[in-house]
Amino acid sequence: MLVRPGTVSMSAGAPLLFGLELAGPYMFLLMAVVGGGVAWGLVELNNIVRHASLLIAITGIVMLVPSVSAATVMVQPKALAFGGLGIIVRVMVAWYLSRGEIADQFKAPPRTT
Repeated sequence: MLVRPGTVSMSAGAPLLFGLELAGPYMFLLMAVVGGGVAWGLVELNNIVRHASLLIAITGIVMLVPSVSAATVMVQPKALAFGGLGIIVRVMVAWYLSRGEIADQFKAPPRTT
């Protein structure tokens, strides 16, 4: 989208941006950089990034609740399945990152001087 505007529809990344696709391809690029930074921080076992990813997962759960509720009321099984799966994955990520033994791995080792 950045190299050749118009070749890919702006709505192609809409499910990932939750309405931010209206801000153009730069918002998609910004979110990709943020996602990559969070992934790198988790690989490096950064405790602050662990807390940030917990916050991102919980925010994602909250943002999916209205769409799952609407899919339930309107009897849309496909939307309900995708929304429910999104909630399940985010709950699994939040649960895993909040476990005690995982949190201990993210703590900095004691310094020996």
